[in-house]
Amino acid sequence: MPADLAVIGLGHLGLPLAQAAVAAGIPTLGYKTGPEAGSLTAAELRRMLSRGFRTAVSPAELGRVRTAVICAPTPRGADGTLDLSQVEAAARTLAARLRPHTTVILESPVHPGTTEEFLRPLLEEGSGLRAGRDFHLAYSPSRVDPGNRDFTPANTPKVIGGLTPACTESAAAFYGRLTDKVVRARGPREAETVQLLETNFRHVNIALVNEMAVLCHDLGVDLWDVIRCAETKPFGFQAFRPGPGVGGHAVPQDLHGHTGRTLRMVELAQQVNNHMPQYVIQRAATLLNEHGKSARGARVLLLGVTYKPDLADQQGSPAQEIAIRLMELGASVSYHDPHVPSWSVLDRPLPRADSFYEAAADADLTILLQQHRTYDLQGLSVKAQLLLDTRGATPTGAAHRL
Repeated sequence: MPADLAVIGLGHLGLPLAQAAVAAGIPTLGYKTGPEAGSLTAAELRRMLSRGFRTAVSPAELGRVRTAVICAPTPRGADGTLDLSQVEAAARTLAARLRPHTTVILESPVHPGTTEEFLRPLLEEGSGLRAGRDFHLAYSPSRVDPGNRDFTPANTPKVIGGLTPACTESAAAFYGRLTDKVVRARGPREAETVQLLETNFRHVNIALVNEMAVLCHDLGVDLWDVIRCAETKPFGFQAFRPGPGVGGHAVPQDLHGHTGRTLRMVELAQQVNNHMPQYVIQRAATLLNEHGKSARGARVLLLGVTYKPDLADQQGSPAQEIAIRLMELGASVSYHDPHVPSWSVLDRPLPRADSFYEAAADADLTILLQQHRTYDLQGLSVKAQLLLDTRGATPTGAAHRL
């Protein structure tokens, strides 16, 4: 069966899109842009293959689809700008096979203006076709939330901004097959800026609650009780919770390297969030000292080293920095994570505990970094000699909270 859709980039954005398309009955072709790792389980991938999903054997197959969605990763470079090299490679590969009337959509996180100023010329040059006249071009911010059981592609509204009204409607017709609601932006720049706002909103609010965590600890205030009470307000408040740092694939963007403009709030949020792993170390060392132990030589167990609960994805997880800093202090570090069978820090494999109960009982300090569903936190709080909970997930009074 010929594919109707090509998903270019099979990482954390592309695979969930392909999964949703296959579930909606759309014949889907996947095309890799690099050594990408998605967040789907082996069982989910097998289910997709059984429903007709396949990966491209040749780039020529990209020329036989009606819709192509570019989901290539755009990691942040040292100067703060996004690395568009994989988007460029995907665009050049697609352009050489692009046929008239195809709808091309970009979902990769990009700076405002990228679809028109960067992607459009690549596609037009390589194909000899004109965007908005010979083929449709649009941007749609990805709203993937791995592991979220409440919000799936089907019930998450999709924002679309096309180069022309016809481009918008063509992209809307495609996404209308996947989701209950399509929201039309004025154009690609507005749609790209939606992604910018949504990402920065998360980082700024996490930074605020992380600062509150430090303040409340100093004041002797139970922040989790504060949040519990505050979230009863039916307007003007959304609950965020502190943690040991901010992980995930969506990096905050302050636009300085792209436009010379700085979003000061985002810049400050990055500083606050980047400091949290060090704050965890400070709290850990203080707790050990209060119990007559030094960080040097202490046995420290890290529980949960992924960036999100119940997933194997470690992208941006603060666990890596926390482990490094503990090792620099001379601690003996081990870990437990049901989703991570092996873990290396500074190219050194860390010992993995078989039983987190026994390991916590043996460790001088256990630090809960991620609250996977399989963790019995009540039992853990009883077994652990000393427990630092960075997620506020343990029963009240059962552990030292961040």
